[in-house]
Amino acid sequence: MRTLTDWLQAYGVSHQHPVNKKIHKVAVPGIYLSVVGLIWSIPAIALMGYTLNWVWVVSLPIMVFYFRLSLSVFLMMLGYTLACIGLIWSMQLLGWPVLLVSIGLFVGLWVLQFIGHKIEGQKPSFFEDVQFLLIGPIWVFRKK
Repeated sequence: MRTLTDWLQAYGVSHQHPVNKKIHKVAVPGIYLSVVGLIWSIPAIALMGYTLNWVWVVSLPIMVFYFRLSLSVFLMMLGYTLACIGLIWSMQLLGWPVLLVSIGLFVGLWVLQFIGHKIEGQKPSFFEDVQFLLIGPIWVFRKK
């Protein structure tokens, strides 16, 4: 497995242009939030008398991935993931259309990402390795 430094350096190669960096600072956290909303929208499963939302099932292996990179990354991404879940839950309680909002954010922010990479002149990193989709938030949050 690559180290955190290896992942971040490899990700940074296709994220040098200042406009692309600014787009990523907005789009990457927003896409993460939208994915949480999309997963939240999948009908929950009943398990031993409890209702379990899929977001908890999907989050577990993702948190293991982050923990294996570093404790600080794990804590940072656990906090952000819980904040996203809290926001999505609040949207649901307020009666907002979580699925539609999540789809809109997902599509709109990915369009921005591809514009940023067009400006950059580089393909998105996840074309090389899908795990870069999990590295993007770390890169954005740790970037000075």
